[in-house]
Amino acid sequence: MTRELGVGIIGCGNISTTYFSLAPLFKGLKVLACTDLNMNAAELRAEEYGVIAQPMEELLANPDLDIIVNLTIPDAHFAVSKRILEAGKHVYSEKPLVLSLEQGEELRRIAREKGLFVGCAPDTFLGGSHQLARQFIDQGGIGRITSGTCHVMSPGMEMWHPNPDFFFLPGGGPILDLGPYYIANLINLIGPVKRVAALTSMASETRTITSQPRSGETIPVKTPTNIHALLEFQNGATITLSASWDVWSHRHANMELYGTEGSLYVPDPNFFGGIVEASGRNKEIAPLAEWDHPFGINNQEHANGPRANYRTAGLADMALAILGGRDARCSLERALHGVDVMVSILKSGETGQFVTLSTTCTQPAALGVDEARALLR
Repeated sequence: MTRELGVGIIGCGNISTTYFSLAPLFKGLKVLACTDLNMNAAELRAEEYGVIAQPMEELLANPDLDIIVNLTIPDAHFAVSKRILEAGKHVYSEKPLVLSLEQGEELRRIAREKGLFVGCAPDTFLGGSHQLARQFIDQGGIGRITSGTCHVMSPGMEMWHPNPDFFFLPGGGPILDLGPYYIANLINLIGPVKRVAALTSMASETRTITSQPRSGETIPVKTPTNIHALLEFQNGATITLSASWDVWSHRHANMELYGTEGSLYVPDPNFFGGIVEASGRNKEIAPLAEWDHPFGINNQEHANGPRANYRTAGLADMALAILGGRDARCSLERALHGVDVMVSILKSGETGQFVTLSTTCTQPAALGVDEARALLR
């Protein structure tokens, strides 16, 4: 039987319910405790999911906890993850890992000194659709990837989120909030990035909340909300990435990759499932043959229909990596390279210059059908 690692959660907001509810699907981990700046919120989650609520200092000292999941707001990710490492616990953070390379390097230094793992979402690239795309690419289905496009665009967050302020402050914006899904999947499918360039802007210096309970309240915009970036990968591929909260509607596909032998149409990297299509030199676009990948099976009902949701897979993979002494797919190195890509895009938008990245990483190991099943109870 696989040994279980005890898990604690810091931050009991909206996203915490995903970790609490989906963690029981996976081997190698068991959520035991939680905390929040608002202990009432922690106590509500604890009662709802049958764990204990502890003040942060008690949680960090809890000997039953091996991994702490950091679900705080992005601006607090570094400080909280640092405290977790200093307490001798492994860290798994929501995205983005940190807001600067310097912060990421400091986490790496502490983790190496203490022999600890640091992992980071997103883990959606482990989904059945994205792993099918990975398999097709690895088998030469479209030849060598030479170029592609990615688009993640909408009107913003203030229409549905109860407290959208942080989305529009430094550390937020569509690149740091949604970019991680696209960049992590591009690293999964293509590999590391060499350099980037970008144009950035914002449509308005303020936003008006239309969601409850703060409808009508005006909030400031302090970070770019419209980004058009060009990514050059180390293998020579060039990818256009458009990320915007200034677009009311569009007809762009989420992700298309073009190779020497054909094209590949990848579904939204924000989700685990979706239809993967491809064409060869005959230009005939058709879905790839379905496979029985467990992380592509619909397991939830949503307003738009059934959906595959296996968030926490990356945490489970890290737990088994810790127990087995192997590389975690959602590793610090890949997350930090993703941060490098994102902050370099924003820097290029400020300076008008290409920015060469100072980090690199390897592609994560593919997660085939058997490997995915091995993560599930």
